[in-house]
Amino acid sequence: MTVDNTALAPPLVVDLDGTLLRSDLLLETGMAFVRHKPLSLFKPIRWLLKGKAALKEGLAKATHLDVTVLPYDQEVIALIERERVKGRTIVLATASHISLAERIAEHLQLFDQVLASNSERNLSSHKKRDLLVELYGAQGFDYIGNSLDDIEVWKSARSAYVVNPESGVERRAAAHGNVKQVIQSNTPGLNHWMKALRLHQWMKNALIFVPLFAAHQITNPLLVWQGLVAFLLFGLCASSVYLLNDLLDLADDRHHASKRNRPFAAGRLSIKSGLIAFPAFLATAFIGALLLLPWQFAAVLAAYYVLTLAYSLSLKRHMAIDVISLAILYTVRIIAGAAATSLELTFWILAFSMFIFLSLALVKRYAELRDARKKGHTEKTRGRGYYPDDLEMISSLGASSGYLAVMVLALYIHDQSTNALYSHPQVIWLACPLLLFWITRIWMLTHRGQMHDDPVVFAVRDRISLMVGALFALVFWIAA
Repeated sequence: MTVDNTALAPPLVVDLDGTLLRSDLLLETGMAFVRHKPLSLFKPIRWLLKGKAALKEGLAKATHLDVTVLPYDQEVIALIERERVKGRTIVLATASHISLAERIAEHLQLFDQVLASNSERNLSSHKKRDLLVELYGAQGFDYIGNSLDDIEVWKSARSAYVVNPESGVERRAAAHGNVKQVIQSNTPGLNHWMKALRLHQWMKNALIFVPLFAAHQITNPLLVWQGLVAFLLFGLCASSVYLLNDLLDLADDRHHASKRNRPFAAGRLSIKSGLIAFPAFLATAFIGALLLLPWQFAAVLAAYYVLTLAYSLSLKRHMAIDVISLAILYTVRIIAGAAATSLELTFWILAFSMFIFLSLALVKRYAELRDARKKGHTEKTRGRGYYPDDLEMISSLGASSGYLAVMVLALYIHDQSTNALYSHPQVIWLACPLLLFWITRIWMLTHRGQMHDDPVVFAVRDRISLMVGALFALVFWIAA
């Protein structure tokens, strides 16, 4: 007579945060709360004073997470499905709030029972262990977990499954001699951090050197050194902003075709690590600015950070305000370069910058809306203030803004200060058709659906744009 051992298998108990889910629901709801209710930041503190269980309940009820797009670990799901086929009872046991756990269980349709925290109980560590022992007995269940809090549970489990363990967890779990399997499905790497920090976006900070070129001081070693330091510090501040922006935009990014692959949205990097990294980068940027450069640079850097934070929290969801804000953020980089090198800015540089970067910001919006219309969407785009039907107006505004930048350049040629800077200012007229060609080409490519990157990043990678840029610089060199 053959005995079916699977029928005798105890329940398989699965942890949620960091195990089934490549994230932490407490931090997920916390970031969602900050994004949607930034003026109510003291509420979570009041909840926490009542205990961690009260905090979890408060955040769960004050926010709404779309559980269908959360970053689930597919290897853990595959393990659960294999055990379900064998007829095992599958239990979700989590320290997250019961309302979130039940919604996830309903979405995944993998669990026979859900055990979770409520307003009176934070189901973590020994409390989870005690409840499981009470329900199934010591060594009466198998347990899948990942953290130090799970050590206590593994002690009373028949078999331990360790998933993407935190530092030191695998060693301590192995000490009990019941580890059946270690799953390494999500190892954060340097490439994930490079992607999260958006190092390729640092090329935008090259605008810091515009005042040096405009004042013909690019051969001044002291000013060039100050510009390089400003470039590095601005990059650190910008990366800090990118990290914070990704943490605040988790929900929207997961609904976006490409942004859902960003490290935090995809669960490749933990929210906790992001909350540590972004203030560290920010502090380094400001300390360096105060110690190494004129105080005016630190003031401009602070203005950039405040505007970027306002953009992330609110401005980017408002029609027109978002693209104007982006144009200002580009222009602030030029102002930062002038502050770092103590050079004066002209009206012409600022006007040219605002118009050209407003045009490029509208390129970015047009590309997003074109994709939405192509997919048949008619409603307002998620996290933005535009409808797909706004395409024609956006293209009109964007092209007009780009051509206004050419007009500013043409007027600059006849300014008295230009005659003082250039030996042959009339040669600069050759730059006008070059800029007209480039702007027209950018908008035509966008209209055809061939603009898949940030337009500034596209320009740096595009061979024709680089050729136009080289000719543009040559014109100014000849004029000088």
